[in-house]
Amino acid sequence: MKNKTGKIFVILLIAMVVLACSPFGLQYVLRGQGTETPTPELPIPEPQVTETPTTNVVAPNIVDLNDTLVALYEKVSPGVVSIQFSTTEGEGLGSGFVVDKQGHIVTNYHVVQDVDSLEVHFASGEKAYAKVLGVDPDSDLAVISVDVPEEELVPLTLGDSDAAKVGQLVVAIGNPFGLSGTTTLGVISGRGRILDSLRTTASGTAFSAGDVIQTDALINPGNSGGPLLNLNGEVIGVNRAIQTSGITLTGEAVNTGIGFAVSSNILRRVLPSLIENGYYDYPYLGLTALNSLSLMVIETLGLPQETGAYITDVVPGGPADQAGLRGGTRRTNLTGLYAGGDLIIAVDGHPVKEFSDLLSYMILNKAPGDVMTFTILRDGEQMDVPVTLGSRP
Repeated sequence: MKNKTGKIFVILLIAMVVLACSPFGLQYVLRGQGTETPTPELPIPEPQVTETPTTNVVAPNIVDLNDTLVALYEKVSPGVVSIQFSTTEGEGLGSGFVVDKQGHIVTNYHVVQDVDSLEVHFASGEKAYAKVLGVDPDSDLAVISVDVPEEELVPLTLGDSDAAKVGQLVVAIGNPFGLSGTTTLGVISGRGRILDSLRTTASGTAFSAGDVIQTDALINPGNSGGPLLNLNGEVIGVNRAIQTSGITLTGEAVNTGIGFAVSSNILRRVLPSLIENGYYDYPYLGLTALNSLSLMVIETLGLPQETGAYITDVVPGGPADQAGLRGGTRRTNLTGLYAGGDLIIAVDGHPVKEFSDLLSYMILNKAPGDVMTFTILRDGEQMDVPVTLGSRP
């Protein structure tokens, strides 16, 4: 995250999962059985000893892991940079990494937003002013450029974030609190998360940013824009935000240890356009949906299955509305929840368990003008609805 010093020590994004503000999106119903079934009296059989098959769990070789981490850091750290910036509000810090020999560096949009000056500091000690080439407030990405000797530019390799697995070890490198070159180790805690975009709709609500990786690798103010790496040293994410809980006595947000990174496959898709055009044009549906469904919501809406993305609203005149998709219109006993909306269960034949599945698929595979086929359930009937995607307004 971007770390501002002086009167504004910490600025930047304290991100919340997008549907945490919804009363329905992240609720889970836990049901237990509180009764015991009496058992009849039966003769007690003689105990029998049986051999239970065991699964051999191979303990990791700590020495090998240590060597891997040291080698990874030595290979990658020359390509990770510290960023210092100044705005009318003060000075701050961020991170970034080199992506090619032409001097292009990736960081977060919120690191470079509204800056007056921008400095890049390399691990070698080289320093240079940078200029902003392109920004993507939807996924919180930016590309800046520097003019330095070619030997200073050590590009990092972009990995395939779709191949990343929950539980997989990852490494974060960055500039937390100005401590350049800091590395932390953790695991991928979740995939396909949704965060708020840094760009809002005409009504003032935020667009959704999908295909976000959740990690417990320690991320702090100043880490924003740094790489999240697999053990091959490949970038699988761009560190963006942390989940916080409450504030300290000095007014600082409390880090919960939950961090988020923009997936490398999102970066791979938007990067050429950011360099060439200065922006990226995201596809647009014009609908709002519940990300996940609790049992209470399923029962209240009378939904025929427990998975899918339930459409709560469609934007009048938007692509979803023009295609005939429907949001809820009938009041229910749950405040703010309306029945009668379509339940999306697949797009282009790909199953949709939650809205995040739809969002990730669309962002990674579609562009404005493309057609997506939505398989929906409406009034107990399944139907396919083609939708021509627009551009985010």
